[in-house]
Amino acid sequence: MSDSPELLFDVDPAGIARLTLNRPQARNALTFAMYQGLIDHCAAIDADTAIKVLVITGAGDRAFAAGTDIAQFRSFETAEDAIGYERFMDQVMGALERLRVPTVAAIAGACTGGGAAIAAACDLRIATRDARFGFPIARTLGNCLSLGNLARLSALVGPARVKDMIFTARLIEGDEALAIGLVGEVVADAAALRDRTGALATLLAGHAPLTLQATKEGLRRLQDVHDRPDGERPGDDLIRLCYTSADFREGMEAFLAKRAPNWTGR
Repeated sequence: MSDSPELLFDVDPAGIARLTLNRPQARNALTFAMYQGLIDHCAAIDADTAIKVLVITGAGDRAFAAGTDIAQFRSFETAEDAIGYERFMDQVMGALERLRVPTVAAIAGACTGGGAAIAAACDLRIATRDARFGFPIARTLGNCLSLGNLARLSALVGPARVKDMIFTARLIEGDEALAIGLVGEVVADAAALRDRTGALATLLAGHAPLTLQATKEGLRRLQDVHDRPDGERPGDDLIRLCYTSADFREGMEAFLAKRAPNWTGR
């Protein structure tokens, strides 16, 4: 698949693919087109048996990805816009989880919102000591995570820590992220991150691919969130509650205007 300016992709002779989120001027905040590009690249990787592992990283040292580009939420008008967005996000994370090859998130700087969700959907995470993780939506937008994203985070760090992250809206730095299991390794800086990620990817590329694929798929099935017969998913009511609220509209406009939101609970 060819590169786009905001999503760079290459594969080396050892079968190690690298996907770079490339909007450093916006701290690699993801557009809907970038999310779709992730899905498309996953499909292309699955079709190419020469690829053994995927590394995802952000351009520059300031951010892995600072979530979704907030301006795109201005087009939301109905509850179904919100449900459609979270379904789309579940498609993105599902594409990463279903990918037959191991995925490694190489994280430097801010890793928040949708960026943190992408990192959590990867199989392994390595971060710099100054990386910052979190979902500050209780302070910024007033939206919520899908049950799929909540289940994924809870499997990593447990429900109590998920509540702590979201209720306090604080950002967790590298050493704490390592201590609670949010990442598997912490390195000193961006240069060390590139070296260590390369070494890990090389190791994974040399292991039995079907063992890795079966392990990924088996664990994914343990936490799969299924649709109900009526097409609804558990948690759709919570998505509607948040995304159709006056608070969500206020949070979005306040974020874009760089002011504090005035929450009303409506």
